[in-house]
Amino acid sequence: MENYFLPKLLNRIVVPPLKCQGIKTKLVNFIATNVKWRGEGTWIEPFLGSGVVLFNINPKRALVSDTNKYIIHFYKDIQDGRIDEKIVKDYLLEMGAKLLKSGEDFYYAIREQFNRNSDNDDSLKILFLNRCCYNGIMRFNSQGKFNVPFGHKPERFRRAYVTKIVNQVSRIRQIIQDKDWKFQVCDWRLTLNAAMPEDFVYLDPPLYRATH
Repeated sequence: MENYFLPKLLNRIVVPPLKCQGIKTKLVNFIATNVKWRGEGTWIEPFLGSGVVLFNINPKRALVSDTNKYIIHFYKDIQDGRIDEKIVKDYLLEMGAKLLKSGEDFYYAIREQFNRNSDNDDSLKILFLNRCCYNGIMRFNSQGKFNVPFGHKPERFRRAYVTKIVNQVSRIRQIIQDKDWKFQVCDWRLTLNAAMPEDFVYLDPPLYRATH
């Protein structure tokens, strides 16, 4: 197996700063040890989600996408240097102090502001909302508005918790830098169209719940 990039056993699992339903943190090693790939092509992942599989597999080249533009732009902002550890720390400490003072009123004001200006793809606001909403859910309604209620923890952003998130951002930044990775917002079929014979496609679509 020495000529193969995968399978491999991961000694430490990298946890990303954004949380999503169905995050594969506990399944990453199962995935990594059950994939056979020489690593000569591009890792293609049309349903990025939290990014936990990508960041732990850590290929040299990757093409990843999601229809959730906030996730994609968050990681592009880290990749391009628009977000780093200091920016995240200063922002979350400031927002945390305001949340502690005003509680859910502040949360809903930020959520409304985020939804009203949804075209600006504010990566810091989606991080704040994601980490203090109910159960850390990433959910949008049919109009594309973030609609998760407050998590009822105004003291959420204590220094230890902020440090934890900052360390996650730092680790992701270290992984992304100098990598040939492309993040794009698009339908999964467009991403698959780019696949070549030497590439590996990790296809993990979200669960579909039928309604009657």
